Amino acid sequence: MIAYQSAPLLPDVFIDNPWRSVPDGYLPACAMYLAHYSCTPYADGRRRNQFNRNRNLFVGPGEKMPLMTPHNDALFVWRKFIDASGQQGINCAVFRNQSEYLSSWLIERACAVAWQRWPGERLYTYVNPAKIRSTNPGYCFLRAGWTRLELRTKSRRLAILEVQP
Repeated sequence: MIAYQSAPLLPDVFIDNPWRSVPDGYLPACAMYLAHYSCTPYADGRRRNQFNRNRNLFVGPGEKMPLMTPHNDALFVWRKFIDASGQQGINCAVFRNQSEYLSSWLIERACAVAWQRWPGERLYTYVNPAKIRSTNPGYCFLRAGWTRLELRTKSRRLAILEVQP
């Protein structure tokens, strides 16, 4: 049996907020990330190596804030890093919702958490329309008040969505 570490709750300012902060490497978060369409397995198989102490880390370098709901059924990851595409701000690196909560509501609450940590910062994310079954990729972000930019990333033609404080 695997013993999962408990995750700390967010400050009381987020009393009406389902998100709680979890560490990078938190096993339920890693498992949810591995099921996300943006997950890319390492060619060297490091995630399968039980002796690799970093095999469950999934966020990447930079400032990071992985969030999960109390039942570990939704994952949201904020990341501040030097983005090769030239985008500035705080990046939503992963969003996956398997909970009973409406996705747009979860996104709104995650934005509140991000602006608490990084006040006044632009928030942005990428959506790969080819990997989404929806005819309107990123719709839940749009419902949460985000806007879709006209430009796309150069390398993989990903859609860029943003929200300003």
